[in-house]
Amino acid sequence: EGEHLVAIASGGCNVLSYLAAAPVSVTAIDLNPAHVALNKLKLAALAHLPDYAAFRTFFAEANRQQNIEAYFDYLRPHLDAATRNYWESRDRIGRRRIGYFGTNVYRHGLLGNFIGAGHLLARAHGKNPRRLLAARTLSEQRRIFDSELAPLFRKRHIRWLLDKPSALFGLGIPPSQFTALKGNEASMADVLLARLQRLACDFDLKDNYFAWQAFGRRYATNERAPLPPYLQREAFARLRKRASDMTVVHASFTEHLAARPSASIDAYVLLDAQDWMTDEQLGALWSEISRTARPGARVIFRTAGEETILPGRVPGAILERFVYDRDRCRQLTAKDRSSIYGGFHLYSLAV
Repeated sequence: EGEHLVAIASGGCNVLSYLAAAPVSVTAIDLNPAHVALNKLKLAALAHLPDYAAFRTFFAEANRQQNIEAYFDYLRPHLDAATRNYWESRDRIGRRRIGYFGTNVYRHGLLGNFIGAGHLLARAHGKNPRRLLAARTLSEQRRIFDSELAPLFRKRHIRWLLDKPSALFGLGIPPSQFTALKGNEASMADVLLARLQRLACDFDLKDNYFAWQAFGRRYATNERAPLPPYLQREAFARLRKRASDMTVVHASFTEHLAARPSASIDAYVLLDAQDWMTDEQLGALWSEISRTARPGARVIFRTAGEETILPGRVPGAILERFVYDRDRCRQLTAKDRSSIYGGFHLYSLAV
């Protein structure tokens, strides 16, 4: 309570879920204008949609014409010009972006298109990832995975395709991390099979909204559906009161930190951004983290490979100020229901 958290915004599920968990101050930072526009849309929706039902329909179902009407009736008057322009302008094939919320917004964007391509590839081979969502137990999930998805990764042409670094760009894994992700495996197909198996088989579908997006390209819609914390009914009233405690910033993480006072931040969420950075960029980022962190501050991030990427790339004098527990991080990695990344990492500034 009362802490100041700085996080990469991404689509907003993470930062809003932190805000739902505790009365904290959140600065959501992103260089991607689409992410900035989506976060500002979610904040406007929290403040101005009539009720939880409208909020859930807009973002959990995200495929109703009434969402477009709600945008113009309730949200548009409260958005800045840049955000309005983003949602009302047209994409490269002529569709108005706000229209995505009438046709399942989760089928759009880089990740949505990547998952869609995976579904098309599976169906071309007579398989259907959606069948997994009919499973009622973990044992059924494993059986369906073994029959529907695992055989695809043994096909020679699919293994050849997945060994191309560009093939994983849609998962947010840059070519520079391809080798780290592959590790000692003979083929990238074996790595992705293991990750997908974890997603499909290690967590009950009743609790894993990541699996619904991967295998159904949507969230479940029943009353007890697994949803990100910010979309759950019990979080709505808290979030509505706290919406003003979140600020969305269009900037780089390092740039934003450079303008902050020393010892002013309690927690940092970097997602997988560091996988895309050069050594120079990593050094600059961690120099600012070290300067702006309060004693005990936490930094969390993910990596495509299993191990932390910081030693040898960030100056030792900076890393020596932080505590890193490798065994605990591996335990936390095992809890990652999205299952895309190889490692979850937590660094804490020594008190």
